[in-house]
Amino acid sequence: MRLDTAALRRGCRKSEIAEFRQLCRAELDHFRNATKAEGSLIVGCTQEAPLFGDEAKERSGKLEFVNLRETAGWSVDGARAGPKMAALLASASEIAPAFPFVTLSSEGVILIYGRDEAAVEAGRLLADHLDVTVMLTKPAQLIPPATTSFPIVQGTVRNAKGHLGTFELAIDDYALPRPSSRDTLVFEAPRSGLTSRCDIVLDLSGGAPLFPAHDLRDGYLRADPRDPPAMLRAVLKARDLVGSFDKPKYVNFTADICVHSRSKQTGCHRCIDLCPTGAITPDGDHVKINAEVCGGCGLCAAVCPTGAASYALPPADTLLHKLRAMLLTYREAGGANAIVLFHDDQHGTALIDALARHGDGLPANVLPFAVNEVTQIGLEAVAASFAYGAAAIRLLLRAKPLHDLTGLSQMIAMANTIVTGLGLSGQRVSAIETDDPDVLAEVLRAIEPAPAVQIPATFKTVGKRRDLLRFALHELHRVAPAPTNVIALPEGAPLGTISVNVDGCTLCLSCVSVCPTGALRDDPERPVLKFVEDACVQCGLCQSACPEKVITLKPQIDFGAARAAARIIKEEEPALCIRCSKPFGVKSTIDKIAAKLEGRHWMFPVGDKRLDVVRMCADCRVIAMSEQEFDPFKGVPERTPPRTTDDYLRQRETKD
Repeated sequence: MRLDTAALRRGCRKSEIAEFRQLCRAELDHFRNATKAEGSLIVGCTQEAPLFGDEAKERSGKLEFVNLRETAGWSVDGARAGPKMAALLASASEIAPAFPFVTLSSEGVILIYGRDEAAVEAGRLLADHLDVTVMLTKPAQLIPPATTSFPIVQGTVRNAKGHLGTFELAIDDYALPRPSSRDTLVFEAPRSGLTSRCDIVLDLSGGAPLFPAHDLRDGYLRADPRDPPAMLRAVLKARDLVGSFDKPKYVNFTADICVHSRSKQTGCHRCIDLCPTGAITPDGDHVKINAEVCGGCGLCAAVCPTGAASYALPPADTLLHKLRAMLLTYREAGGANAIVLFHDDQHGTALIDALARHGDGLPANVLPFAVNEVTQIGLEAVAASFAYGAAAIRLLLRAKPLHDLTGLSQMIAMANTIVTGLGLSGQRVSAIETDDPDVLAEVLRAIEPAPAVQIPATFKTVGKRRDLLRFALHELHRVAPAPTNVIALPEGAPLGTISVNVDGCTLCLSCVSVCPTGALRDDPERPVLKFVEDACVQCGLCQSACPEKVITLKPQIDFGAARAAARIIKEEEPALCIRCSKPFGVKSTIDKIAAKLEGRHWMFPVGDKRLDVVRMCADCRVIAMSEQEFDPFKGVPERTPPRTTDDYLRQRETKD
């Protein structure tokens, strides 16, 4: 492949660039010398990464590998890929912080769940390595083993929960085999409602998976018993699941800023609705994320309106730093019409490699950006990419996605609405769902060149995802070709305002008491309801709590909201205590209460002084009731006393 060293130097001005022909072979001494230098060292090839890693064992500085060959050089556009190479190197130079782990432990107790001889054969393969039990659901005729080397039982899994090391299965129709079974395995009378615990589950039943998003459940292996190679792969994988395993803690959660619920009113439930594994459940005013069950799809972090759920591989601000370095360097190196291609390693990298080796390779203006899961991409990353000068964004997905893409589809719809409203017309953001490298190439080369922002933003910020989103959107608005101030957004967007029917509002301030972000505010000195749009996350708690049902959510983005003062939605004259003149409520509401009570309730006859206490503050009301020797039971209409047990017993004795 050709190397445009001049373009690399233009893009990576602060770096020392060295070019070689056989660095991993005849010129290996050059690499050994480079490892002695201080600072970070980036190798633009991944083929001999193990060799270079061994040579740099004693090195204290950062050592990174970037695949410039399959992503840039091996392409019909390879001669023009210099700016892309510089961009990929610059992105790799941004250091990602370490992420936490959770530890899963397994002692090798495995339940093989099947229907026929295939499950028993899997047990024989694993018996020397694991503690095996084979459970057969509605078993066909099986020849009893001459020697019982592991239990074979009958049973049907009703439901399952847990993960590697802590599976718990509810079993119906459980039965042990009769020792006297001769030509066919015969089972005793079945029992239901039993519980089985194990470390690993190998599902060869051929039925529905025991877990949602089963491919993301650690310790649960599933294969079609009619597919011997698939079954063998599952058996080999199960054999190695003994010991302790470190699993990334994909999502960091900050309960204090979660807006799931307040005062027994449910607000935001975006993450619960989208989680494919069921790892997220309600937990009082907040939600709880089971890190051991979490599959790392990142959907929760992408849709969380406050940043309470934040992705850790890498954090949102680190992701933006890498995008910034890549796009700004690409422009400085002479690149134009940048298309950011978000992809994962397992599917996307393999597709790009196949396209490079057997096809035309990626176009020179397509910048591949690998992430752990494409579904972790949020609106902040998309907005920042366009602000940094991207012309278009594509998200590479499987032809048959592993889990629901509703959250990602909503994000794409929001992003297109925003960039179109800011003058970047056309299909700027979309997904490419394919497993065929030729289809990928065809779609990418069919993208029409579209103008990006003329002078890209250069901001670099850190913080929570909500703050990053605000900053990225406002920077995009600043550099956009047509900076519209207010853009209506699709339903479910995490940005917006509220609409209040002020005629029906009684200023009870229930909405203020449940608002978790302070978007709705009151004033201790007067009856008033205020709203700060920049703080609203459209959680819906105000709408749920309003007793008059006069609040409606209105998704939109107002680019002037960050600088706007609190907007007064409704204000009324305060009710002044008739005894001490202290304001204590809303005058119109107190007048309505008094009008409804006077002459219509036995405690408040027409013209009676008792009604004055309604127009007093809480302190004066107590004093007045004491001075007037107020008897709350005086004048209470006589009622038939309640019947007691003795009354019923006497009635029964009389009948007898």
